[in-house]
Amino acid sequence: MSKDKGMITDSRRVIKKSELHNDLISAKDSLKRKLGLNQIIGTSKVVQELHEKIEKISRCDVNVLITGESGTGKELAARAIHYLSNRAGKPFIPVNCSAIPESLFENELFGHVKGAFTDANLPQIGLVKEAEGGTLFLDEIGVISPYIQVKLLRLLQDKEYKTLGDPRTHTANIRIIGATNIDLQSLVKKNKFREDLFYRLNIVSLYLPPLRERKDDIPILVKHYVNKYSRQYNKSFKEVSEEAMWKFISSPWPGNVRELENKIQHIIVMASSSIIGAENVQLPVSRSKSEESNLENLRVVKKRIVSSFEKNYLTRLLTEHRGDVVTAAKTAGKSRTALWNLIKKYSLTPKHFRS
Repeated sequence: MSKDKGMITDSRRVIKKSELHNDLISAKDSLKRKLGLNQIIGTSKVVQELHEKIEKISRCDVNVLITGESGTGKELAARAIHYLSNRAGKPFIPVNCSAIPESLFENELFGHVKGAFTDANLPQIGLVKEAEGGTLFLDEIGVISPYIQVKLLRLLQDKEYKTLGDPRTHTANIRIIGATNIDLQSLVKKNKFREDLFYRLNIVSLYLPPLRERKDDIPILVKHYVNKYSRQYNKSFKEVSEEAMWKFISSPWPGNVRELENKIQHIIVMASSSIIGAENVQLPVSRSKSEESNLENLRVVKKRIVSSFEKNYLTRLLTEHRGDVVTAAKTAGKSRTALWNLIKKYSLTPKHFRS
């Protein structure tokens, strides 16, 4: 083999290795997004802004406080931050603070050595140690006692802790994300939550909006959960009727996305038809004046939500097919003319998606 041919072969090997490396990075990024942001479903402006905030937060290794009503997806947001961060390859350890009795909390967090107390016949690794290198997610952090607050303060402030029965101090390489549906600042004013702990935890805050503030996402969420539970329970559901969908949209959903998911799960289990109709969607009817006013303007709300959904869908469709209207029409199940009409309706330009 000549010297020139050898150099060409070596160059090809370098290029192939580089391509393989880039493919691995791309696959890793795709997996991170699947485990992270893709679990927070929606195309509304509120959700898009939430995605942007999560991506920014994930790049910086700081403590985070996530706030929002019950059922808004605080753990999903915490997982997204973790899986988009440099700690993605390490454990994500969720802790429901309200589910652990105060007498056991310290032991659960920090563990114990053999003989630390009666019946401590074997050593136990705490949740902080399990999360080493990764993320410790403390859900419902507003309920913890003053004694545990002191222990957490040291962990957040110095990254240090002590295992029960062990005089040595251990160092923790973890990120801490707290979550609460309680106004911690009001608890601080009432001396029920330490002010120094609040500021240590609240270096970056992330607010999750209730479902009533992102109703444009309800049709997407409904279809997602219908598909999910149809597969899980081996049911065949072809569609959700328009009347049923508007019952979903007009509900106030005080339990937020969790309540919506549970309701759809119930419907899938109990329904016998392949179409989810209005009769399958049994929801409490609100009689407040503001909601009666909203119902009077249902046609306006419907038009706005449909327009938002169509435009977001078309944008994603053209992005995926790089502006190729022919293949995009096949994916959408529409004729090329029908798709062109929709594209013109929303003033989209296919060539802008070809780069």
